[in-house]
Amino acid sequence: MRADVQDAVNRVDQQRLWRRLTEMAGIGAIPGGGVNRAAFSKEDIAARKLLVSWARARNFTVAVDAIGNLFIRRAGTDPRAAPVMTGSHMDSQPRGGRFDGIYGVLAGLEAIEAIEQAGVKTRRPLELVAWSNEEGGRFAPCTMGSAVYTGARRLTEFLEVTDNDGVALEDALARTLAALPAAEQRALKAPAAAYIEAHIEQGPLLEREGRTIGVVTGIQGLRWFNVEIFGETAHAGTTPLAARKDALREAIAAIGALHELTRDASDTLRFTIGRVLVTPNSPNSVPSHVMFSVDVRHPVAATIARLGEAIEPAVRKAVTHCSVKVTPTLRDDPCAFDPAVVDCVERAAQSLKLAHRRMPSGASHDAMYLARVCPTGMIFVPCERGISHNEAENARPGDLAAGARVLTAALLELAGQNRDS
Repeated sequence: MRADVQDAVNRVDQQRLWRRLTEMAGIGAIPGGGVNRAAFSKEDIAARKLLVSWARARNFTVAVDAIGNLFIRRAGTDPRAAPVMTGSHMDSQPRGGRFDGIYGVLAGLEAIEAIEQAGVKTRRPLELVAWSNEEGGRFAPCTMGSAVYTGARRLTEFLEVTDNDGVALEDALARTLAALPAAEQRALKAPAAAYIEAHIEQGPLLEREGRTIGVVTGIQGLRWFNVEIFGETAHAGTTPLAARKDALREAIAAIGALHELTRDASDTLRFTIGRVLVTPNSPNSVPSHVMFSVDVRHPVAATIARLGEAIEPAVRKAVTHCSVKVTPTLRDDPCAFDPAVVDCVERAAQSLKLAHRRMPSGASHDAMYLARVCPTGMIFVPCERGISHNEAENARPGDLAAGARVLTAALLELAGQNRDS
């Protein structure tokens, strides 16, 4: 490893990174040590302001685009060069953990701060990005910010989406953008030279194998749907079962059929019903309407395509007394990361003598969309027992700092570093 790269890597400050993660965890803190920091909420706005304050203390520039993606730039020596980017997201699940997403944002900040402190000049700018609404927990679908930024989806597709309280994304986004009036405006689809995202693994493999770094090779494909069952409300005490159009009973039958459809002896396939809304949601009324989400994932393109086509027929076959509406909300094919970026991450781990392994990602990440427009890779670090999207989510400070060091070295290689004598 070159001396200037080693100098920057050595300046990654484990205590500073941990302190900032702890401070961020206080924004939207919930019992059990977790966080609830929904996209475009007051908590999200507070987290953005805190990140910007740290960036401006280093005189990094701050910009925001139309979907609320937040960019922090350290200038390069070539003002015409596209940036090398890193980052993740700041929003969380409703009962999320302290590290999912935000680790990648703060590891990126730590990396560019360490490079700044070491005085290493890069030809390309280095840019940290906090992507908007990655989780999709408040406004579906997920990975919205990166999808809009890269041109995979249009912003206008999402403006009328509402949360469970009826708040429109357009209104929540406007409040978020107004909270950072001094930020520069960034155009959507701005060019990027490369992108690396650091993240906790959200699975148990690294911890089980005693490895510190996951060199991520790609992301499995997924399909999301909203399924609606339309019945008829009635009195729970007087209406015979045979005369009912019970939307919840029909929804249970449909979910059972989907479980059968997605049965997989190899346990490779992932199937989840994560959200269920029942109307009128009263203990003595027959449900008239049920909406539930469907999340199906698989690393093989042909398999995920087959399952995606089979969801609606399976639901319609199972529902016999009510009407059905199935709405696809997200479709992402499996993606493979750029071999040169994957190799770059692996070289950084090897140079730092960190135990590592190549591995795919079972979870979706913003890197999936960036891979469509620029060379992309990811860095995983272990999380305790593989727990994520849960208040018990945990990671060790040393592993988090190690990931930031690998990120620092990889960013410098991709950005083309040189140091004045």
